[in-house]
Amino acid sequence: MTYLFMAYSVIWTLIAGYVVVLGRRQKQLKKELELLEEWKSDF
Repeated sequence: MTYLFMAYSVIWTLIAGYVVVLGRRQKQLKKELELLEEWKSDF
């Protein structure tokens, strides 16, 4: 039973880390998109 708990803990930790990484990428892409839109509107 201990192994099952450890396996679930590891998997949930990996999922949480992946969600954090996706959030950071989303934030960076949003900044780049805003920069491109601003750059486009200058022309």
